[in-house]
Amino acid sequence: MRLSIRQVLAGAASACVLAFAAAAPSHADTTKAHIAIVVRDFNNPYWRALRDGAVAEGHKLNVPVSVQAGSSETDAVGENAKISTMANEPFNCFGVVPVNGTNVITPLIPISKKGIPIINLDTGLDQDAVHAAGLKITSFIGSDNYNAGQIAAEYMLGLLNNTGNVAILEGIPGEHNGILRETAFRKTTAGKLDVVQAEAADYERNRALTETEDMLRVHSDLAGIFAANDEMGLGAAQAIANAGKEGKIKVVSIDGVKEALEAVKSGKLSGTVSQYPYAEGEMAVQACVALTEGKPVPAHITSPIKLITPKNADQALKSFPRPFFSFNDPFGAP
Repeated sequence: MRLSIRQVLAGAASACVLAFAAAAPSHADTTKAHIAIVVRDFNNPYWRALRDGAVAEGHKLNVPVSVQAGSSETDAVGENAKISTMANEPFNCFGVVPVNGTNVITPLIPISKKGIPIINLDTGLDQDAVHAAGLKITSFIGSDNYNAGQIAAEYMLGLLNNTGNVAILEGIPGEHNGILRETAFRKTTAGKLDVVQAEAADYERNRALTETEDMLRVHSDLAGIFAANDEMGLGAAQAIANAGKEGKIKVVSIDGVKEALEAVKSGKLSGTVSQYPYAEGEMAVQACVALTEGKPVPAHITSPIKLITPKNADQALKSFPRPFFSFNDPFGAP
């Protein structure tokens, strides 16, 4: 994986933040939540937002929250190592964002056998594999990725007047969220837009830039690009600008990171379907606190999403990283 200087510095800064965010509990205390959260990596601002929401809510509720991550979007081995290490520490609630549908199952089994609640965050696990392994997942907290793909598709159809050649930048091959987003986009645009090329870019900006440059050389009449996340959308937008085609090719992505919102405001991106990982992090901590107190928690909690266009980008930025609209939160509005 190729990282920009900005990404390397962001990772270093994130490591510094984590040193102060929360420490692992020194002793078991079953009357108070001691929360462990593991995400994919901190290079992507999406996962940093989830971390920040969890840490902020931990401070608010006066419970320790430790958030760790692998080294990249695809670092399943590193993520699993973090989980295995934290499994030997006295945490009494875990929140985990898997790289794919199965990678975290093995390291989570010892945690599950101790009766410690596990919350599957953001990216759904393969339920057949979960059941086969005897793993117990207490709850899922994440957005409706199929709906996000539909919203992006409908917006793209409007931008292109229901006709034109488009390309897709896919995420990590086999990753559940990306599959849902792409499937919804293809089904919603079928018979209207022609998907002339689809390439995986692992949710990474530099890879998306390179893939888009190749697409532009092959498809001179490309009218739009759907990117399964903002990092890839921003990479695509940069490639389009480098080719002197800014404004001529519409780019719609998913995530709603701050830089993407700013790009929508400036016109660099046509739009993004904003998900709110900060709210996911808040709700993960709220759920763990409730579980520790013996309160019931819904088995499935849907976090909010919203289409961001130039019309509401300012509003979204003013409220960032929180939603600027009301949504259903079983624990009360964060």
